[in-house]
Amino acid sequence: MSSNLALPDYPLDDLRVVTARTELAALSHPLRDTLLDLLLERAATVGELATAVGRPPSTVAYHVHVLLDAGLLRVVRTRRVRAIEERFYGRTARIFYIGQVPVDALGRMTSPVADAAAESAPAHHADTLRAILRHARIPRERAAEFWDRVFELTREFSALPRGGETTYGFVAGLYPTTYPSLPDPADAADEVGGTDGSGTREVS
Repeated sequence: MSSNLALPDYPLDDLRVVTARTELAALSHPLRDTLLDLLLERAATVGELATAVGRPPSTVAYHVHVLLDAGLLRVVRTRRVRAIEERFYGRTARIFYIGQVPVDALGRMTSPVADAAAESAPAHHADTLRAILRHARIPRERAAEFWDRVFELTREFSALPRGGETTYGFVAGLYPTTYPSLPDPADAADEVGGTDGSGTREVS
């Protein structure tokens, strides 16, 4: 696990497994997803979040309260400005991991890979996109082990010190496919008998 977990600037749990319908519903809106992402950097007020996303404070306040009600956000500190008490909101966990999703809730959730594909289109056209796609026929257990390593890399990316002028996106996915694969060598040898390497059987 990465040792660089200084961000954000408030205490929070490392991982929260999300399974409740209220939690899943709260995570299913793209603006709420953006707000949660912003709060990985530091705690922020509704006004700061509204400025960041270019939306009216009333709209952002509504979505913040949805996340509060779902237990995904909390007030981490307050500050009195003149006669008004400002609230700073933070996440309740560094990572919200989607657990078992009820079948009837799947239709309301978007795929992070699909979202990233749409978001990365301008970078693709500008030739500034770094991406790779590979396929491997491996046992389910090895896939789970590999995903754990990717998950740790995601933690590291999320905790990088903020700086520069560009916000980068990072997406990772691991999923079963119907992609073709070569047969096992032993199976291939049994299938063709003895061959000369060209796929034709030798006749003695």
